[in-house]
Amino acid sequence: MIAKLRGLRRLFGLHRPGRSLDVWPDDTFLISYPKSGNTWTRFLVANLVHPETRADFSNINVLTPDPEGFSKRELARIPRPRILKSHQYFDPRYQRVIYIVRDPRDVTLSQFHFHRKRKVIGDDYPLEKFVERFIAGETAPPYGSWGDNVASWLATRHNRPGFLLLRYEDMLEDTARELAKVAAFLDIPAESDRIRNAVERSAADEMRKLEKTQAGLWSTTKDTRQDVPFVRAAKAGGWRTGLSDAAVAQVEAAWGHLMTYLGYELHFPEKGTSFDSGRTETLFSGPAR
Repeated sequence: MIAKLRGLRRLFGLHRPGRSLDVWPDDTFLISYPKSGNTWTRFLVANLVHPETRADFSNINVLTPDPEGFSKRELARIPRPRILKSHQYFDPRYQRVIYIVRDPRDVTLSQFHFHRKRKVIGDDYPLEKFVERFIAGETAPPYGSWGDNVASWLATRHNRPGFLLLRYEDMLEDTARELAKVAAFLDIPAESDRIRNAVERSAADEMRKLEKTQAGLWSTTKDTRQDVPFVRAAKAGGWRTGLSDAAVAQVEAAWGHLMTYLGYELHFPEKGTSFDSGRTETLFSGPAR
């Protein structure tokens, strides 16, 4: 009976397509590994593309839809060109991609607290155990590990047309500068007032205010713990005080080659050199920045 119902939902386009969505050539995807700054980027882009409609938690899924949160029928009704949110690893059908990458040490910590918020783990869950599962790709199984996801896009698309790489840390350092890159990528006039308004509307403090009043309106935070914020520190380097040296060493040992390529300085460089640097340059065909 359940299989029959699922079949009927697919027949009438009522299922959420996720990775199997219909992709159009003019689609643009905002992609990142979970907890790498995707939501902030969605707000920035939504406020840039739709200056007449202030992005908030009640409309962000409409302005930058998530194929895992909408039915196939609903996605088909969205006006083109679409800007879609995704955490997917490489998909050859995605021709226009803005990929946001973040230091995996911070991603680990952010994802740990997000799992607490979603009640996936309790407050007493050992962070060391979470780090091991994170490195193994077990904390976000549909999307692979951080290294799998990031490398799948860099190895296939970096420095090629239709691909824009953004570092979360660079976005924090100069949001207007990085958003201007997005505007150019989307062929939107990078007018200073338009950029400034988008940056101001998407600031962490503004998003925190919206979360306090609209957490129940957004699918991501609707049924989660309200005592654990979704918009946390919104900064870089939290891993320095949030992770143990052992945890940092584990992350760097797993992906030190990729982190170095992306410009992230290793805390334990002697433990993060498990991948030959020459092979890295060959694989990605040029520097990341």
